[in-house]
Amino acid sequence: MRALVTGGGGFLGKAIAAQLLARGDEVRVFARADYPELREMGAETVRGDIANATEVAAAAAGCDVVFHVAAKAGVWGPYEDFYRTNVEGTRAVIAACLEHGVKRLVYTSSPSVVSGDHDLLGVDESVPYPTHYIAHYPKTKAEAERLVRAANGPTLSTVSLRPHLIWGPGDNHLVPRIVARARSGKLRKIGDGRYLVDSVYIDNAALAHLLAAEHLTPDSPVAGKVYFISQDEPVDVGELMDRIIAAAGLPPVTRSVPPKLAYFAGWLSEKLYTALGKKEEPLMTRFVAKQLSTAHYFDISAAKADFGYAPTVSIDEGMERLAVWLRTAAP
Repeated sequence: MRALVTGGGGFLGKAIAAQLLARGDEVRVFARADYPELREMGAETVRGDIANATEVAAAAAGCDVVFHVAAKAGVWGPYEDFYRTNVEGTRAVIAACLEHGVKRLVYTSSPSVVSGDHDLLGVDESVPYPTHYIAHYPKTKAEAERLVRAANGPTLSTVSLRPHLIWGPGDNHLVPRIVARARSGKLRKIGDGRYLVDSVYIDNAALAHLLAAEHLTPDSPVAGKVYFISQDEPVDVGELMDRIIAAAGLPPVTRSVPPKLAYFAGWLSEKLYTALGKKEEPLMTRFVAKQLSTAHYFDISAAKADFGYAPTVSIDEGMERLAVWLRTAAP
């Protein structure tokens, strides 16, 4: 099949493109920058703005399926930037699919769309959206997810996947941030760090997207649904942090901050950074404080039943691969 991968230059997008190419599919990547390594892999590359409906429509022409991975992630920045990329960009992708008769749309969402102030203990996809968000990323991703769900119909089948804390070789977001803060001595656990969280190794996250696309038809149980995606083996967030920095040859984190103090520090930092007009990300925000001091792991039985998802790479094996990458190939 011919697939369009938006955000194909990013961590997950590139992994999806690589798996598609490995099985013989034609791949077109739509991204903001030029990625020669994608062309070397065999992908067609198209540069453009995800919120530009004309450019997105041109990229979608002739495709059988769109993997919409492009997003503005992060915990800091103007709301307008998140909205433009995550919401307006998703509208442009849906419109492009409808214009060119693309039959399948696989959207990369996030479990943060249902994250509120409380623990999420093995919840399934029936858990409702919260009424209030404390960060722009989950708020705009939730709005985009609703658009994708509403777009499902006879001519366009859609599915939304919610992979949680993607990590592994090639990571340009989670792992580098944790390792950099550990090396600088700024990494802290919140509380005792014993809050069970889900994560997902990069190859498993990409595989889930391919499997969902394969099973996505108008009359399938996948159409119009959302699915949590994870390793299906939650670990304490403190342990996950320690294992990632151990892969980089660093000692465990021994210092911690009380949860209420971390949340207050995040609140105060947000106020100060807003007042001063700072663009760089604060060391702490309310969203990060909550993510590191609450449990959030998920029931992925629906993904298993509806499109046969199961992790093929365990956390132990993934950490071994991560350690090799951090020693030999990490920038």
